[in-house]
Amino acid sequence: MVDTTRGASPGGARSSVPSGRGLAGCTFFPANGGLRGHLRVPGDKSISHRAVLLGAVSDRSVQVEGFLHSADTLATLAAVQALGVAVEDHGHGRLTVHGRGWAGLVEPDNVVDVHNAGTLMRLLPGLVAACPFLVVLTGDASIRRRPMGRVLEPLAAMGATVWARAGDQLPPVGIRGGALRGVRHEMTVSSAQVKSCLLLAGLRASGTTEVIEPGPSRDHTERMIRMGGASVEREGSPTGPGLVRVYPAETLRLPDLAVPGDFSSAAFPLVAALLVPDSELTVEGVGLNPTRTGLLDVLRAMGARLAVMVDAGAPGAEGVGESTGSVTAGSSDLKAVDIGAAHVSLMIDELPIWALAAARAEGVSRLREAGELRVKESDRLSALATLLRALGVRVQEYDDGLDIEGRPEGWASGRIETHHDHRLSMVGAVAGLASRRGVTVDDVTCTNVSFPGFVDTMKKLTGSGRSV
Repeated sequence: MVDTTRGASPGGARSSVPSGRGLAGCTFFPANGGLRGHLRVPGDKSISHRAVLLGAVSDRSVQVEGFLHSADTLATLAAVQALGVAVEDHGHGRLTVHGRGWAGLVEPDNVVDVHNAGTLMRLLPGLVAACPFLVVLTGDASIRRRPMGRVLEPLAAMGATVWARAGDQLPPVGIRGGALRGVRHEMTVSSAQVKSCLLLAGLRASGTTEVIEPGPSRDHTERMIRMGGASVEREGSPTGPGLVRVYPAETLRLPDLAVPGDFSSAAFPLVAALLVPDSELTVEGVGLNPTRTGLLDVLRAMGARLAVMVDAGAPGAEGVGESTGSVTAGSSDLKAVDIGAAHVSLMIDELPIWALAAARAEGVSRLREAGELRVKESDRLSALATLLRALGVRVQEYDDGLDIEGRPEGWASGRIETHHDHRLSMVGAVAGLASRRGVTVDDVTCTNVSFPGFVDTMKKLTGSGRSV
């Protein structure tokens, strides 16, 4: 049950739920009947960004199905339009991106505002690093705290001219493209955004560009580059350390694309089903890229009841070179687990909801080498520690992680501060469904960044046998 009355407190009056747009505070009451049914989550945010960016430099128009219409991805649409690319939005997740190739891009006549889209802030510099014009990017307050030296320094080594605030480390940033040369860059922290930026630049560089990553990171960019006919190779396991090598390409010719459901969004209802008694929930049509599904392995190690079925194939558009399928989760008794670098990069966006699962597990769960969480939409390590303590969970915070002392008996109620972070807002919602009296979340509008309609989806799941 969900109460969207502004400022409602646990146990307060229960009102009907509107669409979820324009809501502020929201109270999520316990789902006493369990969570049951089947649902589909919105399209994958990471893949939606890349479909538009790579579609913009394709030498043909690209049809995109399943595009996520969210605050972040709409910023990407506006960014490529500022570069002279026409995009037709047909509604219901269908787009036509009229690719112009790199030579068809034009200099924006204004600063490009990425709003809250960290992926756009990091990938767009690589896309335009060889273009003979100036692009200036800025964003909201959280974006202007994001470290940018990790992409600007290697781009400068490749031959682009770059500027940024705070000694070329923080946004706003400026990029004036030029003749690029391939480099060999060793990352100190695994990051799909940094890797993707350099691979995009490498497509327009002379010679090969190599990126060494100390651990795995999502490989959507590599898969889409291959679909466009360019050559990118990996040495090493996809789920371990490795070297990624990209070769220059005269053109990129993407096929039509079908974006799967976002695994990061699916993680929230799936963990809710683990924590709420008498639940069995299936998420269908979700992406199962192994560089994204580390959460499933960790939850299984905790004793979670999970089943995965991979789709044999889907008709229509050519997909995005990713496997898809369904994941079913049922109520489970969980035990503590330790997480280190090997898993952090495979579940970086799912760590907030994992932390809530750990809060219900028997024993102390330890998270380490997750310092990257401090430079997300919020300082997620600090914010998660505060969130869990608001539920009565004992947490020890470290520079790079947390110790979470689980409470298998659960929590009665709480009041959650989200710091306008969409993933923390959704953690608070799941905490409410799994509570005894309800949890109030101070902001649910921020869920539109990645999961439009989240509040309605969670409400519908509380009805036995109902589906979305």
